[in-house]
Amino acid sequence: MEALYRAIEDKIKQSGYPRAVSGADVYDDICDQIEGKENGAYVLMSKFEDDVVFEYHLTIMDDDFNLGILEIRCPEGTYQMDFDA
Repeated sequence: MEALYRAIEDKIKQSGYPRAVSGADVYDDICDQIEGKENGAYVLMSKFEDDVVFEYHLTIMDDDFNLGILEIRCPEGTYQMDFDA
């Protein structure tokens, strides 16, 4: 799992996002939000801090999910990551 967390963190850093972020926290947030949801495509939002919103574009499958796009909006700007690229 550490490699997955690191990959999330690296992708976010590559986007130019200026704040510290935990790949484990992002992954756990997604898992919490998709619990009990049907298979399909979703756009989910989460407020990590008072002024930071994470928007996840993902597909939920039987035992897994695919995070396609992550968009982070904060006072410093909007940062978008394509995890399928």
